[in-house]
Amino acid sequence: MSAATQQASGTKKSLFNRDKRRANNEVGESTANQAKGASKWGVLAVLIILTVYAVGPLWWLIVSVTKNKQQLYTTNGLWFAENFNLFKNLHDLFTYQDGIYGQWLWNTIWISLVCSAGVTIITVTAGYGLAKYKFHTRGLIMGLIIISFLIPGTLLTVPSFVLFNKVGLYDTWWVMLLPGMFTPMNVYLAKVYAEGSVPTELMEAARVDGAGEYRIFFQISSRLLVTPAATIFLLSFVGNWNSFMWPMIFLKDYHKWTVMLGLQSWIARGTDSQYDLTILVLTGAFISMIPVVILMISLQRYWKSGVTVGSLK
Repeated sequence: MSAATQQASGTKKSLFNRDKRRANNEVGESTANQAKGASKWGVLAVLIILTVYAVGPLWWLIVSVTKNKQQLYTTNGLWFAENFNLFKNLHDLFTYQDGIYGQWLWNTIWISLVCSAGVTIITVTAGYGLAKYKFHTRGLIMGLIIISFLIPGTLLTVPSFVLFNKVGLYDTWWVMLLPGMFTPMNVYLAKVYAEGSVPTELMEAARVDGAGEYRIFFQISSRLLVTPAATIFLLSFVGNWNSFMWPMIFLKDYHKWTVMLGLQSWIARGTDSQYDLTILVLTGAFISMIPVVILMISLQRYWKSGVTVGSLK
């Protein structure tokens, strides 16, 4: 075989191998794209199912508060009836028992706000102090905070009842405010965040410039702790808003009840000669969601600003 023939044969073989590798790469890329597309559709299907699972009960509640008692049981639960009864239901809700629901709603709002503001100030300052200052009992305090995580809250109900009854705070506003302002978990959350978001070098530079510790905290460190403060405030607000067992045990006067306790009392009553308590409970539950939704939306900008603090120099 001549050299030209061998060279032509080698060239053909090389071109064949190159085309084969290219075809294998195209098949591999096609298979990868198909798998990637299938995984996207799978994730999308799971998200749709979770969305329906989360939004479905809320949609049912919105639809139900626009119906009367008969329509509630005879029409499609996921769509509106011909007669729109939302405004009548709202009128019945705020006029039943001399408008006691409005009192319950106001009690829940101001108790949740005061407790949330108090717990945010106390826990953020405590977490900041534990994270940025060294003192002798620091380890002991952190140990006690971690141990407190292991104690179920229900175990403290009876001792708390005896204590508040002895000191004369039973059936008073203080029995709702004082326990809600001290939460060890939020102290730990603030401590962990302060350790990573407040640079020690920044505090040292402020001290060199003559700033005191209070000025460093309020003018520098507090701006870096917006995210945990907003998170603690929201979690505390939702927890106090949905609290049921604590006010049921410690509040006797029904004028001091919260929304959740008041709605439960209507459910326990069952029937009323003039009003449909089922519709009133559903309408009251719908109204009770609005402050939480407003608070969630209003705090979003603080989360975003807190997350991006220090990302640009």
